[in-house]
Amino acid sequence: MRTLFVLFDSLNRRALSCYGGDTITPNFTRLAQRSIVFDNHYVGSLPCMPARRDMHTGRLNFLHRSWGPLEPFDVSYPEILNENGTYTHLVTDHYHYFEDGGSTYHNRYTTWEFLRGQEWDPFRAVVEPPLEKFKAAYHPSQYEDHRGFSGRLQNMINREYVRAEEDYALAKCFDRLIGFLDTNGDAGDWLVQIECFDPHEPFAAPARFRDLYPRDYKGPVLDWPRYKMVDEDRLEVEELRANYAALVTMCDAQLGRLLDHMDAHNLWHDTAVVLSTDHGFMLGEHDWWAKNRQPFYQEIAHIPLIIYHPDFADRGGERRQALTQTTDIMPTLLHLHGAETPPGLDGRSLVPVLAQDQEVHAAVIYGLFGAATNVTDGRYTYFRYPDNMATQELWEYTLMPTHLKSFFKAKEFENASLERSFSFLRGYPVLKLPARRDAQRPPGQGGPPMDARTVLYDLAVDPQQLSPIDDDEIESRMVDMMVALMRANEAPPEAYARLGLAVPA
Repeated sequence: MRTLFVLFDSLNRRALSCYGGDTITPNFTRLAQRSIVFDNHYVGSLPCMPARRDMHTGRLNFLHRSWGPLEPFDVSYPEILNENGTYTHLVTDHYHYFEDGGSTYHNRYTTWEFLRGQEWDPFRAVVEPPLEKFKAAYHPSQYEDHRGFSGRLQNMINREYVRAEEDYALAKCFDRLIGFLDTNGDAGDWLVQIECFDPHEPFAAPARFRDLYPRDYKGPVLDWPRYKMVDEDRLEVEELRANYAALVTMCDAQLGRLLDHMDAHNLWHDTAVVLSTDHGFMLGEHDWWAKNRQPFYQEIAHIPLIIYHPDFADRGGERRQALTQTTDIMPTLLHLHGAETPPGLDGRSLVPVLAQDQEVHAAVIYGLFGAATNVTDGRYTYFRYPDNMATQELWEYTLMPTHLKSFFKAKEFENASLERSFSFLRGYPVLKLPARRDAQRPPGQGGPPMDARTVLYDLAVDPQQLSPIDDDEIESRMVDMMVALMRANEAPPEAYARLGLAVPA
């Protein structure tokens, strides 16, 4: 078997035409028509690197750890494939892999390639940038005059070197992927993961894609929303949404290049394709931009998954209603290549679901370390928050004490102890560290969570999650499912206590 694992970042399911969206995405639809489309696929741990840890390991991690690397005790799917004789390759412009908090992922592949320049990747070196030029060119909400944590100045510098469509990191990723296929298309057992940072913000795309979405905004560059509630005027909101749509259409065009290559070289007869994302993105719905700070509404939590398998080519265009999750990616990829799935996973292989729709999970939990713990059974979604976000007790369980872009500080080791009780540790002891509110990256990635209220929605009658329901019987059932799944995930005692739940016996 040969597999193409195509992973985009922040790809909003509702934007895609194959999921009923109105963004121009003919190639996503083209792939969907050949493939099986999953209609109830959900996130697990959030945001970027926690989601990727779920994908690598088949296990949820948000109950035990914030943003961080793969751990020594983690079992990673490319490593298992390598050991079983499958060549694995990563092509990516996702620069978080190369920061302190993600630096152990890419090394699990046989080989890997990194394309530079996305977001605040410290790529282009300009000691004295043209600040007055940038200040005039960029919207005040987007402009910064220092190389701080957000890296917006670095992004302005990086973008000075992007002059043609082929200069975009997204295009370079697909160039490298097609180069891999030119070299290895006739080779035996391999898996290549192409992982694109787009359509993650900033929503920068060539003019030919922006021109597809006319709008009346005439101001400076505005394609990078802050993680906050919407306070822009109507034209600014339309500009940001149009720029996101333009970037999604550029992703679609690059996907089309891959599909054209597969057509031209008849790769469909022996090559599987798995396409998904880590999470969605809020584009003003519920008066919110982005992710992390707001509740994990469907725009973030309900994500696309499309799978093509040569053995089920005659099923092209079929849909599956099974409830699935990010953790299912790892056992599915192993199954495709005949590798044995290790014990103790949360995820399940989806290969049997390609043959026939069947239950995979009765319910799934998902969330962000330190924010709500959320559960859905596909019909209802339930967000449960602590009564007091500021005083909740949280601990980090890790042997890799790094935040996104830094090591843990000495004060974060105060009251540290060793923990050995979790079976997924495979005999390793781990540090149990207090999750401090004054850490460089405290609980609640991206800022303290807001709109933090426990709430229940019925998706069958309210798919936009606009009108919470009050039903004690349903809420009790959702809590029971949440507790059962937390227990299966070996949630630590404080994960229950902070939510006002009893620790199960």
